[in-house]
Amino acid sequence: MSTQDFAELQLFITGPTFIRPEVRQAGLLPEFGHRDSENNKRFKPVMENLKKLAGCGDDYNVIIFNGSGSSAMEATVRSLVADDETVLNVSVGAFGDLYHKMAVVNGKKAVQLKFAAGEAIDLGKLEAALAEHKPACVTFTHNETSTGVTNDMKAVCALVRKFGALPLVDGVSIFGGAAIDLTGSGAATYATSTQKSLALPAGFGLLFATPEAIEKAKTVKNKGFATDIVAQLGRASKNQTLTTPNCTLANQMCVQLDYIVNTEGIANRFARHEKMRGMVADFVASLPGFELLAPEGHRSATLTAVRVPAGVTVAELKKVKEAMRAKGYLFDPGYGKLNTELEEKGQRVLIRLGHMGDITPEMLAKYLEALKPELVK
Repeated sequence: MSTQDFAELQLFITGPTFIRPEVRQAGLLPEFGHRDSENNKRFKPVMENLKKLAGCGDDYNVIIFNGSGSSAMEATVRSLVADDETVLNVSVGAFGDLYHKMAVVNGKKAVQLKFAAGEAIDLGKLEAALAEHKPACVTFTHNETSTGVTNDMKAVCALVRKFGALPLVDGVSIFGGAAIDLTGSGAATYATSTQKSLALPAGFGLLFATPEAIEKAKTVKNKGFATDIVAQLGRASKNQTLTTPNCTLANQMCVQLDYIVNTEGIANRFARHEKMRGMVADFVASLPGFELLAPEGHRSATLTAVRVPAGVTVAELKKVKEAMRAKGYLFDPGYGKLNTELEEKGQRVLIRLGHMGDITPEMLAKYLEALKPELVK
């Protein structure tokens, strides 16, 4: 095998995303023992900086799972939904559907409230579902990666709590790219991961959990091993992971979070994402027949889904992907399953533009300039 065949592409997909050379280099830092004092040198600042980025203090516990954001999400289902309770899974896209699937395959009594692609959560419909099903927990996606829709987390959590349920939030594709102001949000748990807006390799799922959620978990049986957030917290409280971590990623994460908090600055990072969202909106407006999918007020700061003109096929978008590969970029021709469904129904399919993590406005401008002639011919 020759690694010379591995293409050096700039990733403008919705994760994994571009990784700075300094973060790649941090992967060469020394390995360490995960139960040794060296562990604390990495994970203590990591835990502290994650809380700063989330906008929370000690009102949330941080747990680092080996795996992905899905690992953290599944842990909330296993640890917080008792066998005799109902979980309401609210979905505005593929990853809301995933939360529901996790509940079903884990044998939970799960019901789903599903919205069409491009729609945000309708609070009136949610209220009706809460009144009907009386769930103990409600899952929903803060930022839907398949559609670029951002839900009003605080409003949804407030309504869920009005009915006495715990809100379990998937924030995988927005954490690190926009302010989530976790304290005061109402979320009982907030799950995310490393490979999207944190601009790190995949490998860790991250969970912010309130003491209230931890206390509830203590009453739930059959939580599994790695999906038991009570067991996970026992190690997390010592700045450790329950099982052996990816030490290479831990080194990279320590370096990257220090950069985000102390060099770029959290406010500057969020402002950069806002600027890039605006750049993409202007770009889409310049393309005849193209249209932003998400409604005003619910457009993601980290990714944008775009309706292409009627008649453009998935096969044609795959050709655009290869044309952009030849230019040194990885283009996102839309979420595969969703585009297949849209095409089968005779509806306009989607492309996605990732603008998250450490992508800069200058990088984005060059990408959009290279992309335009491939989309408009």
